[in-house]
Amino acid sequence: MLKMNLEKNLNKILIIDYGSQFTQLIARRIRELGVYSKIISHNKIKLSDIKNNKVGGLILSGGPLNVYQSSKIKFDKRILDLEIPILGICFGHQILSKNLGGKVKKSKFREFGLANLKKKNKSLLTRDFFNNNKCNVWMSHSDEVSKLPKGFSVIGSTKNSKFAMIENFKKKLFGIQFHPEVTHTKNGKKILKNFVFSICKLKRNWSSKFQKSKLIDQVKKQVKNSKVICALSGGVDSSVVAKLLKEAVGKNLVCIFVNTGLLRKNEEKQVINTFKKKFKINLIYVNAQKLFLSKLKNVSDPEKKRKIIGNLFIKIFEKKAKKIQKIKFLAQGTLYPDLIESKSVTGSQTSKIKSHHNVGGLPKKMKLQLVEPLKHLFKDEVRKLGIELKLGKEIVLRHPFPGPGLAIRMPGFITEKKIKILQEADYIYVEELKKHNLYNKIWQAYAALLPVKTVGVMGDNRTYEYICLLRAITSEDGMTADFYNFNKEFIQRVSNKIINNIRGINRVVYDVTSKPPSTIELE
Repeated sequence: MLKMNLEKNLNKILIIDYGSQFTQLIARRIRELGVYSKIISHNKIKLSDIKNNKVGGLILSGGPLNVYQSSKIKFDKRILDLEIPILGICFGHQILSKNLGGKVKKSKFREFGLANLKKKNKSLLTRDFFNNNKCNVWMSHSDEVSKLPKGFSVIGSTKNSKFAMIENFKKKLFGIQFHPEVTHTKNGKKILKNFVFSICKLKRNWSSKFQKSKLIDQVKKQVKNSKVICALSGGVDSSVVAKLLKEAVGKNLVCIFVNTGLLRKNEEKQVINTFKKKFKINLIYVNAQKLFLSKLKNVSDPEKKRKIIGNLFIKIFEKKAKKIQKIKFLAQGTLYPDLIESKSVTGSQTSKIKSHHNVGGLPKKMKLQLVEPLKHLFKDEVRKLGIELKLGKEIVLRHPFPGPGLAIRMPGFITEKKIKILQEADYIYVEELKKHNLYNKIWQAYAALLPVKTVGVMGDNRTYEYICLLRAITSEDGMTADFYNFNKEFIQRVSNKIINNIRGINRVVYDVTSKPPSTIELE
């Protein structure tokens, strides 16, 4: 078991967060390299946090601010005198340049998306990064460094960003305008690898085993001898939380499974069989189908759906908690993508994308305290943790399923009839994926029912039925995603099977939108 001062004893990369939606992705990339990383907000960073905590390198994140918003930006210039290697990414590149005497201004041409970076000078930071002196990188900025700080040289440039990559190698200070942490930047991991090992000289010290021990320690410290209710759905996240809590608090764990009526086909039976019979976990089953459907009647706004489902979830848990003595905590499988899409680090409303049922949908006056051990993890990290916790692969490798369930895969009004239609369509789609060995190649796949009817013809009869949308995406972390490129024969087979077996659907379409610009779920 790791000691509580784990963070203090490990050599680490400290990431100063300026509100980028990719900040946690930077931390994850560093941990993938086998080195411990920690994020701290620019509003909370203290010089002592760096001096007294074995910080081997600093990374300044991107963010929605600009360097002229001085009242919103916290940067202690004394950090620059600590002789610790620093890498500024995007906004971090700009704030580093500005504080070292360079200049930043509005770009004449903004850069969003892929840009071609050309090598200008050799650098330890770019070892094995360029291919024939160029590389495609992911840009997301409207400001640019217009004048280099003293002592800096240019490593790489793009058409619209002359100082896209700079360094002062003597002082081990580096600035890059693009995002190496996202998969869109080819060889981006090489930049971070070179920074961590070749420049910061750190050694590997982190694994999923360390992560498991650290999370168990954190739960014990928070919960102590109190009882915890776990919001169990049977999905990957809540299953990992349940197993983690069982190891942390033992018999003080009570799992509650609420059947909202918005689950996948036969899901309630699978959850009961798996957790109550196989894992022998104390499981309370609540059939609340009618209650949820009545509350969602005539509601079409996606945010209202999430709020209603989130609030009702908590009310049910609170009601059950009253019957169990000493219940103080509610455990949820909130992940980092849920958190950052729901809340703005900087306080800017423009940084918020949508609320999630277990984040933005919670009542302001909740009687139970939250336990969210996975809230700083991505889905792939949760799967690795599940393997470490010895959960079966049939659970760990299951595709993500949203907390609000089919409610957000059914734009418009929700009815019992539409739910049954969608459950059958989704079941056929997923079974075909498994049958053709495609399920584990795809990050997430689902069927959705669009609130539009179209005319069709079956035999000699006219039909007027719903459109079924199929979505399948590939991703590493859920932050960015691309659609899976099925062959024509598979799509035709699934389309025919859905239309021929389900009354209520006469047209099937396939979603070929990436994230960004869209989100993975429809609502």
